[in-house]
Amino acid sequence: MLSWFLSGGAIPAMLTVCGVFFSLYLKGLPLCRPGRMWRAVTTPAPGGGVSPFRAVTLALAGTLGVGNIVGVANAIFVGGAGAVFWMWVSALLAMILKYAEILLAVRHRRPGRDGSFYGGAVYYIRDYFQGRGRWRTAAVLSCLFAGLMILNAMSMGCVIQVNAVSMAFRGVWGISPWFSGVLLLVLTLPVLVRGTKGISGLTELLVPIMTGGYLILSLAVLILRRDAVGDAFSSIFTNALDWRSVGGGVMGFLTSKALRVGTMRGLLSNEAGCGTAPTAHAAADASSPASQGVWGILEVFVDTVLLCTVTALVILVSAGEVWHLGENGVMMALGAYACVLGDWASCFLAAAIFCFGYATVLCWAGYGMESLRAVSGKKRWRILYLAAFGCCTVLGAVIAPEQVWWLSDFAITALTTVNLWMLVLMRREIRAESFRWGGLEKNAKHATTGVKKGEKGGGEQIDKGGGL
Repeated sequence: MLSWFLSGGAIPAMLTVCGVFFSLYLKGLPLCRPGRMWRAVTTPAPGGGVSPFRAVTLALAGTLGVGNIVGVANAIFVGGAGAVFWMWVSALLAMILKYAEILLAVRHRRPGRDGSFYGGAVYYIRDYFQGRGRWRTAAVLSCLFAGLMILNAMSMGCVIQVNAVSMAFRGVWGISPWFSGVLLLVLTLPVLVRGTKGISGLTELLVPIMTGGYLILSLAVLILRRDAVGDAFSSIFTNALDWRSVGGGVMGFLTSKALRVGTMRGLLSNEAGCGTAPTAHAAADASSPASQGVWGILEVFVDTVLLCTVTALVILVSAGEVWHLGENGVMMALGAYACVLGDWASCFLAAAIFCFGYATVLCWAGYGMESLRAVSGKKRWRILYLAAFGCCTVLGAVIAPEQVWWLSDFAITALTTVNLWMLVLMRREIRAESFRWGGLEKNAKHATTGVKKGEKGGGEQIDKGGGL
């Protein structure tokens, strides 16, 4: 039972309950205000900090990676075509959760001495409990969350990404995995030294280019195999709703391999609800916390609904030719493109996997540094972290990823459990800010009366980045 929980078995139930709850609790906001959502993503930033768009590209850099290519292939092979359906469901439920966690991150962020901002889930966890005089709980829980963030940065954000790149390079060009690991290390460390602004500046250029190129390649495959697209969609729905394979009943539904694997890989892809992306969004020069939260909804749509879907369809329309490669998600994905477009597509996709993996490594290295900064501002810990991350970058290219996948699932499960609990505890603050942004002034005033001192936000004072 514990192993089932730690490997993500409880995640579908938690995401479903929390997603439905917040959709009702916020009266459909922000999705029921499409006009305000449009203005939120089109209105220029006030200026002086990281733009909202740059913050989104940084967050997307952390999510557009193995989860969109290898994770989707893995989900289909392990959970069947129906896993894709549950990735969609998890994305729809996750949109409101990502909106809520980003809203809190912007409200509780800290201003730096250079005028920039930084923050994340660690900060709103700390603010909530400190505001109620529970200093020990604030220290323990925020340190625990920061430690899990660092663990996930080393596993999913580094080892899994680098391993996917090394397998792609070796499978297509015969390049040694050691070379791939050293190459990523050499390209990563100089950017990390520049901090968040250096990382976000690079991802702002890299993410749109690699996303556009990947979509064009995927659409080319689907156009050439358009006769099989209908059957692919049919298999997704048939497999997902086949109650005989699930075992029947509520417990069978929740323990379905298609549902569990699809939800976990969807969560790995969009990271909604687990409290990771707020680290990137907290740096945005946002006009309001809710406005930046809307960018989170767009982020989930691009990541899971758009990119994961086209990847899944490409694999499904070529399933008969690549299913034997299912044990190796990278080669399964590469083969799905190559069998339609030719060998040159493998080269293009290998380059795309490199770009996706490199962007994710950069982003997660930054997440780890910010988490470390939240609990200790001492330079020696930063140096130790960079050294450990560098070792993971090189070793990730040569070690087997099976156990690392389990470690990543454990870290994401633990992060999601803690973060969803915090979202529920801080629900009144989320509702008050949402109603204020959505123009429900009367309801906003009523909601604010339930917001306690610890929920007012912690961004008004300068945090020196020290410990607890």
